[in-house]
Amino acid sequence: MAVTINDIKALRDKTGAGLSDCKKALIESDNDMTKAMELIRKRGQAIAAKREDRNAAQGIAIAKSVGNFAAIVALKCETDFVAKNEKFVNLAKTILDAAINAKAKNVDELKAINFDGKTLDETITALSGITGEKMELGAYEALEAPTTVVYNHFNGMLAAAVAFNQDNVAPEVGKAVAMQVASMNPIKATRDQIAQETIDEELRIAIDKTKAEQVKKAVDNALKKAGYNAYYCATEEHQKEAVMKGYMTEEQVEAAKKLMAETAAAKEANMPEQMIQNIAQGRLNKFYQENVLMEQIYEASENKETIAQFLENASKGLVATDLKRVNLNVD
Repeated sequence: MAVTINDIKALRDKTGAGLSDCKKALIESDNDMTKAMELIRKRGQAIAAKREDRNAAQGIAIAKSVGNFAAIVALKCETDFVAKNEKFVNLAKTILDAAINAKAKNVDELKAINFDGKTLDETITALSGITGEKMELGAYEALEAPTTVVYNHFNGMLAAAVAFNQDNVAPEVGKAVAMQVASMNPIKATRDQIAQETIDEELRIAIDKTKAEQVKKAVDNALKKAGYNAYYCATEEHQKEAVMKGYMTEEQVEAAKKLMAETAAAKEANMPEQMIQNIAQGRLNKFYQENVLMEQIYEASENKETIAQFLENASKGLVATDLKRVNLNVD
């Protein structure tokens, strides 16, 4: 049976494959539409398998909110050219719409959705075979709350979603906070959501840094009192430079090194613990201010109010309870 242009177009509509690939599949299958579709599917799988070791560093991250449910889908590919392709963008939107309709709470629930008789992986692989590029699901995030708001950045690589504890949050308020999440990258909405091990590690780092500063301050003061330049004593390279330029003798370098070691040991053995703890706690609070959404300074604020203050002024008791953020510009 001869293959007609209408047959080719019909197969293309069903598969999205190119005209030449559709014509070839129809000829090989003796114009059997079902067999031709299977041929195209298998060729797509073969192409995708060959590209498995490639790096899918481009793509699209897109978010959507419907009522109390919001989701972000990131679909990845190899090149910016394919990332802007209409079929690729439409596939990401199709996956997102399906996720929203099913209220898929995680990747496993997303992958359980039926996409016109195919799994999610099969659907992505089919388009991968058509474009000739590796494609994969880069990320999936979802949240549910009385109000959810999303923000899609203009570059298509960054999307954010925020959950609020009240109904009917003013659109401009929700969007402002979602944009804050996109630009300032908080790790959690509230302080109590941060894992204890993260807090413990940040406090340890803060204590170590504070102690190191106290030791350095004591050493620098001792060097200055003894008539040495702290810069030329700081490292072995600086010490060699000082000797080479005639600023210090070898004997003076050795004396300075001994003084530094003795001063450091004495300071380490006699740290003002309460002061160390106070300074370290201040540094931990700064970590919260930089990484907790509700404690961040609102970017658009003229009087440096926090997000918590901004939301309270917008509606009494309004709080951001959760957030999600996907950025394909970051590995």
